[in-house]
Amino acid sequence: MMNVYYVARRELKAGFRNPWAYSFMALFSVFSLSLLLINSQNVVQGYSGATGTMLSLILYLLPLMTLFLGSFSLTAEKEEGSWQLLSTYPLGTLSFLAGKYVGLASVLLAIVAFGYGVMGVAGALFGKGFERNTYMLFFAFSVGLVLLFLAVALIVGSLAKNRWQALTIAVAIWFFAVIGWPTLLIAALGLLPYLWAKPALLILTMCNPAELVRLFVVVKLGGGSILGPEYYRWIQWIDEPGGTLLFLAVCAVWVGLAMLGSYFIWERGRTRG
Repeated sequence: MMNVYYVARRELKAGFRNPWAYSFMALFSVFSLSLLLINSQNVVQGYSGATGTMLSLILYLLPLMTLFLGSFSLTAEKEEGSWQLLSTYPLGTLSFLAGKYVGLASVLLAIVAFGYGVMGVAGALFGKGFERNTYMLFFAFSVGLVLLFLAVALIVGSLAKNRWQALTIAVAIWFFAVIGWPTLLIAALGLLPYLWAKPALLILTMCNPAELVRLFVVVKLGGGSILGPEYYRWIQWIDEPGGTLLFLAVCAVWVGLAMLGSYFIWERGRTRG
């Protein structure tokens, strides 16, 4: 446990010294103010066309930002020789990856919190802020994307040998999970027998962290009716009293499995030198 703490603290210090972190902080702050500008033209409460647009904009930016910072952090350890030095200490692979995850998550969540803080202060000053529940769901949406895609970023960083490989893999994952997902989903379901469509939809949605978090927030915002009858069971369990806890449990399992995958990939590379 102490090893996790030391790795996380080291990553936290390195993260706030990284110019990329401040670049993303500035970008996300400007981005947050842009969302506030959209809201000022038509005050958002619950799910609407404006809300859907804002969710899509967040979905484009945050996963890509998270994939870059997370995967680059791991590949830097390989390129700069830091991992070779760390591996001479009694530091297990799982402790190393867990520390990395905690440290990077702290940096990324600080960026997100700062951006939403700027948005909240500006909204309060000009009287154009979001309705409270909507604001909190937007924040929860952003946190969920960061935590899930950071787990994916660890897999990318474990697979890639250098930053260029990490960049290529990260952009490919972002494109398929965010941009190309609707087309790929329709194409995949169209190849299956009708009776298999709904189980396949459930499995495929669970495999895509972006879609998983988006569906949860859309339903919580009251926009479940736009999802169609295929998602009826999703709307049911999310709207139940224990729906939020169940969603958090699913996310925890998702992160745990991704961390386990990163562990096996990293350990395999470690044994091969």
